[in-house]
Amino acid sequence: MLKGKNAVVTGSTSGIGLAIARALAQDGANLMINGFGTPAEIEKERAAIEKEFGVKAIYSPADMTKPGEIAAMIKTAETTLGSVDILVNNAGIQHVAPIEEFPIEKWDQIIAINLSSAFHATRAAVPGMKARRWGRIVSTASAHSLVASPFKVAYVSAKHGIAGFTKTVALELATFGVTVNCISPGYVWTPLVAKQIPDTMKARHMTEEEVKRDVLLAAQPTKQFVTVEQVAALAVYLCSDAAAQITGANLPIDGGWTAE
Repeated sequence: MLKGKNAVVTGSTSGIGLAIARALAQDGANLMINGFGTPAEIEKERAAIEKEFGVKAIYSPADMTKPGEIAAMIKTAETTLGSVDILVNNAGIQHVAPIEEFPIEKWDQIIAINLSSAFHATRAAVPGMKARRWGRIVSTASAHSLVASPFKVAYVSAKHGIAGFTKTVALELATFGVTVNCISPGYVWTPLVAKQIPDTMKARHMTEEEVKRDVLLAAQPTKQFVTVEQVAALAVYLCSDAAAQITGANLPIDGGWTAE
């Protein structure tokens, strides 16, 4: 379905981003992956994508806090792959603290990675998409683009920003064959979430099952984690021709969290 298309997925060396990258490759898209990690692990994932799906996969170490590196990443993808037809803005980090204790540098870092990087990457990719009159821009937002939780002021602000960014760019590109959407997952089962469980068990004197049910999944009516594969499948659908009339949308995939 996406054979011949070229995609850039930021923050794609693990978790949701890697799942999206692999799903796009499975559908035939060539890829540029991006993110942090050990060189050996990143190379293992990159090579596996090429071998398993028969596509071209390259890697960019671009730092999502640095606009110049982000622009250079898009340019390299255009030069090496031939175009950037699909852009997935997925890079993100989190920090939890009361606002009066929230480190200023953490605010700046989260806004830069979770929000501003989407602006810089999209700004660089749009001219090519407009010229070809086809493009797909998908950003990973969050249930926190629709509702708030305490102690996550930077993350919630950034994700609300992604929702507004998506609507604005969608309107600008509506007549160019370019769609712009964001996906808003609830709690997704990733290594990052799994690592939080032992500390939470200790802090709250809970069992693993209690932490999952009463802390992490308290807001999700289904009481089940979203899987990375489910998020990836939605991203691939938004890149398809079947989704050509979906643009400016914020699509929750959150087990009913934001329905309440």
